[in-house]
Amino acid sequence: MMDRRRFALYFAPEDGTALADCGWRWLGRRPEGTGLDPLPAVGLDPSHQAGLVSDARRYGFHATLKAPFRLAEGADEASLREAVAAFASRRRPFREPSFVLEALHGFLALRPRRPSADLDALANDCVRTFDRFRAPQSAEERWKRLRTPLTHRQKAQMDAWGYPYVLEDFRFHMTLTRRLQQGERETVQPLLERLFKLALAEPVEVRSLCLFTQADTDMPFVLAARFPINGTSA
Repeated sequence: MMDRRRFALYFAPEDGTALADCGWRWLGRRPEGTGLDPLPAVGLDPSHQAGLVSDARRYGFHATLKAPFRLAEGADEASLREAVAAFASRRRPFREPSFVLEALHGFLALRPRRPSADLDALANDCVRTFDRFRAPQSAEERWKRLRTPLTHRQKAQMDAWGYPYVLEDFRFHMTLTRRLQQGERETVQPLLERLFKLALAEPVEVRSLCLFTQADTDMPFVLAARFPINGTSA
């Protein structure tokens, strides 16, 4: 029987930060899957709010570094964990300026205030280093990706790395909403700017690398392990 689990490498904010508190409560769950009460005084109809965050909630509050993948034949979770721990231990932690709230392809996300060589390098190295653990895409997975218009380079990256938005096409982001309908952004963006006021004033510490796992395709991604970034080399 095929192992239906998927794994992903994410940046997820540390406990005790405004970014973590705001993001988890906006989505309504912690990264381990525990449900949370929503942020107070949101001002949206509960069903509307639930619809806004339903996709993001399934993946958890994060930024993708290595997109979800099934394990390659011969690979196992223990070996993957060991490799991630070793990788993280060799990298240096770093700090980013506070993030900004931006529209990206129709949805709202938190993005770096300016281009970041450190974030790009971390993501690029994750893509390359852990690709040996990735099973090839199935025909169905590839077909689903091709339903979205892709450039020639993105198609080549999808075939090489299992995901089109890597390397030159990587855009670090932490998704907060689905794609917004006409007129929604005027209401939702000011609300999120208010709810994330503290998070948008706080520098972002990149001090760990998170392994998330999904038991099956209709299940949420949950935090499996957080590995400290505590080395001295870039």
